Formats: sequence, C-alpha cells, structure tokens
Amino acid sequence: MSDSSAIPAPIPADLRRLAAGYTRPHVVGEAEDWLAAGLARGQLHEVYAAAEEDAAAAAGFAAALALAAGTTPVVWLRPERQLGRLHATGLLELGLSPETLLLVVAADVPTLLRCAADIGRCAGVGMLVMESWGPMPALDLTATRRLVLAAEASGVTVVSLRCRAEPVASAAATRWRVAAGPSTALEANAPGAPAFAVECLRRRGGPSGTHRRVEWNRETRTFDPQDVAWPQRAGDAPPLAGAGLSLVAGGAAARHPPASVRARR
Repeated sequence: MSDSSAIPAPIPADLRRLAAGYTRPHVVGEAEDWLAAGLARGQLHEVYAAAEEDAAAAAGFAAALALAAGTTPVVWLRPERQLGRLHATGLLELGLSPETLLLVVAADVPTLLRCAADIGRCAGVGMLVMESWGPMPALDLTATRRLVLAAEASGVTVVSLRCRAEPVASAAATRWRVAAGPSTALEANAPGAPAFAVECLRRRGGPSGTHRRVEWNRETRTFDPQDVAWPQRAGDAPPLAGAGLSLVAGGAAARHPPASVRARR
C-alpha cells in the first residue's frame, strides 16, 4: 500500500478538477505510428536528453507526445532541487494549454517515486511526466515495473523524462534519446517549428535503433519528418544496427504492441 502522506493535500483536489469533464480519447489502432498518434497509451516510456543542453528539447518532445496522443490533462512531476524550470510560454507555443497541465514538486527522490506510483493510478490523468536529473539508483527494475502496472491498470501514459543520465535497464515499453535539431528555414528569418533528433533505443517486442529527424506541427499535432541532415555531435556513438529503418505505420513494431508485464496466473 502506498504512503498517501507523501502527496500534499491539495494535489488530489487538483487532479479531480483536471479530470472533470475529461473524456478519454479512443484507443489508438495497432497500425498507428508515433509520428501521428504519439506513444502507446497505458504504458511506461522513457525519454533521455542526449546531453544536458538538450534537456529543454527532451521536455518539449514529452509535451508534444502528450498532444499527439491526446493524452491530456498532463501531470508534470519533478524534484524540488534541480536545474531549470518549465517555461510556460514555450509549452503554450507547443500547444499545451495551462488548463491541461498540473505541476507537482516532490521534496526528494522517495517522494517523487511514491507520487508517481499514486498519480499513475488516477484514471482521470492523461499523461504523467516524471522528470528527474542525474543517476537515480532507486528508479530500478522494481520501481519501473510498479509504474508499468499502475499505467496498465489506469490507462495513464507515463513518461520518465531523464536528464543528465545514462540509459539503464528498466521495464519501460520504449526508450528514446532526444536532441535539439535545426528548424527548417522560413521566409523573412521567421522562427521555425521545434525540431528534434530522435533515436529509439528500445522497443519491447519490436525493432529499435531507429533514427528520425522531425519537426513538431502545432496545427496538426503531429511530428513531420525532416529531409534535412545535420552532423552528429563530436564523440557520438555510431548508429545502432538498423538505424536507417523508419518507424512506418503498419510495420512489424506497429502490428505488435508492447506486451503486458502483469503477472499471469
């Protein structure tokens, strides 16, 4: 049983307010691609910032995933002492309205994990983004499996946003590494759409090692593939096997959604 005292008293009321009038969107078909429909719902996914300076890009990617999948309202859970803070104007530019976002600050790592497990069970939440910085030994296979079970039971999509951390073994259905990329040039030097270099590091039951360069389309709420190329960072590891393969709708990964980790009797 979780320790309910770990969650501040106002949070449950705020969650009920966000969930009021909320209708869970239809289940995404197996043939849908994450570019158009976000990530699989009711699962745990991990998003790693490729470098510390890519933390903002990774956060923007997580917010865009929620919009692409229609998994709002979003609860954003983060530790109290860490670098940076959410930029409200930037989230609004992506299309994430303040009315659909609840920010929760945890005092320490144990509180962060307890809050994540409890919020992940709230069926009225669309997506939980659990942000963390640096190595977190407590976020091990047991802790991530607990989050998977909560997500599968409630239908909440849980995204573990890891900054200044190296990928480690977990029960997540998918694992991604995200870096900021150059936007397509517009007329009169107007700011381009947010661009991301995305690498799929792991996909349970499907291929991994895929790379995509995408721009976020706020109007359609989809990721548009980019044809432009830019050099890798100095010292980057070579592409993984199969890196030239794209995540195409109807492919092997799309036809086989992540298997449940729930114990079967």
